[in-house]
Amino acid sequence: MSKSNVWISVSDLMTGLMIIFLFVAISYMVQVKNNQKVLEGYIETKENLHDKLVDEFKNDTTKWQMSIGKDLTIKFDNPTVLFDSGEWELTSSFKNILQDFLPRYFNILLKDSLRTKIQEIRIEGHTDDVPIPKLHNDPYIANIILSQQRALSVVKYFRELPVFKQYTKEEQNLIEYWLIASGFSYGKSLDDNGEYTFKTKNNINKDLSRRVEIRIVTNGDIEIEKFMKN
Repeated sequence: MSKSNVWISVSDLMTGLMIIFLFVAISYMVQVKNNQKVLEGYIETKENLHDKLVDEFKNDTTKWQMSIGKDLTIKFDNPTVLFDSGEWELTSSFKNILQDFLPRYFNILLKDSLRTKIQEIRIEGHTDDVPIPKLHNDPYIANIILSQQRALSVVKYFRELPVFKQYTKEEQNLIEYWLIASGFSYGKSLDDNGEYTFKTKNNINKDLSRRVEIRIVTNGDIEIEKFMKN
């Protein structure tokens, strides 16, 4: 084989490699762009829902001692209003709040096009670390039972409201698909600053820890996990 033929073969090889690298680069750029769209859609979905909720309840958050987080978590923070100590039956005060809050809350979620982005709505019960021997000898298990029953009480009360029976069958099915009642015991207890004691290692603030949270999980939460993996 002549030197010129060898040079042509090497030149063709380098050209081929350059073309392959070019396609790889283009493929990578497309993937990055698609992932960016997923991230932007995720952020936009949450921001739109957050803005709608804030606007709807702007006159109620203070009197109800309710907060609306950027992560779409709604917290009811006054334990004396929610439940009696060690009990899971709703107080009359909390029933009055829920009777006003729940129909307006679900009206936003049911009537808005963003409802297709919702994966689940978690009603979360949280407690302090006070033992409850009548429920279980293990304080953590006892408070799981208590927090689960508290979350369930909210769901049961909502289903008993006249407004729930006025929803169409399709709307009721969608709500049933969304709703989850979860008890977290004192696993996510809070300190004096409202931070998780698991992370801060601070003492539990019993008042702040006894709370109910309503958390929206969107399809974007699932997509963002894929985005991070990619």
